[in-house]
Amino acid sequence: MAADRRIVIENCAIATVDANDTEHASGHVVVAGNRIESVGAGRAPEGLENVARRIDASGHLVTPGLVNTHHHFYQWITRGLATDHNLFNWLVALYPTWARIDEPMVYQAAQGSLAMMARGGVTTAMDHHYVFPRGSGDLSGAIIRAAREMGVRFTLARGSMDRSEKDGGLPPDFAVETLDGALTATEATVKEHHDASFDAMTQVAVAPCSPFSVSTELLRQGAELARRLGVRLHTHGSETVEEEQFCKELFGMGPTDYFESTGWLGEDVWMAHCVHMNDSDIAAFARTKTGVAHCPSSNARLAAGIARVPDMLAAGVPVGLGVDGTASNESGELHTELRNALLINRLGAHREAALNARQALRLGTYGGAQVLGRASEIGSLEPGKLADLVLWKLDTLAHASIADPVTALVFGAAAPVTASFVNGRQIVEDNRLLHADEDAIARSTRAEAQRLARIAVQG
Repeated sequence: MAADRRIVIENCAIATVDANDTEHASGHVVVAGNRIESVGAGRAPEGLENVARRIDASGHLVTPGLVNTHHHFYQWITRGLATDHNLFNWLVALYPTWARIDEPMVYQAAQGSLAMMARGGVTTAMDHHYVFPRGSGDLSGAIIRAAREMGVRFTLARGSMDRSEKDGGLPPDFAVETLDGALTATEATVKEHHDASFDAMTQVAVAPCSPFSVSTELLRQGAELARRLGVRLHTHGSETVEEEQFCKELFGMGPTDYFESTGWLGEDVWMAHCVHMNDSDIAAFARTKTGVAHCPSSNARLAAGIARVPDMLAAGVPVGLGVDGTASNESGELHTELRNALLINRLGAHREAALNARQALRLGTYGGAQVLGRASEIGSLEPGKLADLVLWKLDTLAHASIADPVTALVFGAAAPVTASFVNGRQIVEDNRLLHADEDAIARSTRAEAQRLARIAVQG
């Protein structure tokens, strides 16, 4: 939409998720071009020029768009497998299949993953892709193309692995890269696709997979590469008890100390999971402003444990929410993670005081923006920020008798999305994607899942 064209949204409840958690029982949002022009109580200002559209949002809650901070898109075509495994056995079961992915599979899987998130209120997505079998094609390009077509804001965490079966790792030898190959390909991806501008739609992070599957040198040189190129760093950390034992046996220290020794703590770093963190680990993350992608459903699915999110937040650690790959969270929806984060954390030491509805919403919006390094641009509804926002319909049977709209959104059933905007452009209307054919994506992802299964059986 042209910069001087406006969309006016009125008569809605608003949760801005700004620094003061400002809310309006009945208010307005004015979008001008790709920016939020004004947010406030009551009707929009009179006399606005070039109003292209007015939306009567009665019965709705408007929030910032949801921000996903950890995912593995390719897993969309291996959902429903190894459903009763812990993390290690799950990886052993699935790596032989994942090692056979190719560009058409990855593109269709990315479409499926993005479609599911976008129709559920995600406006900024990320993908941590780290499986690059030899001869599999341009996988990074395929993922970025799918995100561009879907219309979501996107961060590709260009992953890598250089520790294969012959080195004591889990991936087959042909599914990993060499140290130099991984660094060279990652740098090329950053230079080709990363956009550092305020309203960037595509950004790239450097993202070696995990201590299990990468060498110390890949971690160290990956951190140096990211900082030379001015991009963020992402990996898995402290996900399981077994990872802690692995790090102590191999490196003589726990995961957090190991990461710090390789340059992997800092305000430009975020890590997925961080389930098994002691007080010293949390203090180190707080001191360095290292971020966390909390993935409650996946952690439960793989019996990894309950991350100490309330303690992290109290210490000042930036925390966002992640879907994680859909081989360990088959629904693939981030808005259900608002509820699951709240409920699962109440099973921990803090019980009913662990998280409340507004903290859960903040994790899924502003917290995610912090973790991705974009809190000045997205994550809250404030004048001057980018126009990424969602209209949640809360006047139906599922929510109408809940007086507080934020409570309805977080504690209630998954709310329908009447409209979702990214960069001022609408991508969802009445719970359906506007720029993608959901039925066609369902057919193509099923076909690619079946093709991958056949190839995996053939070996």
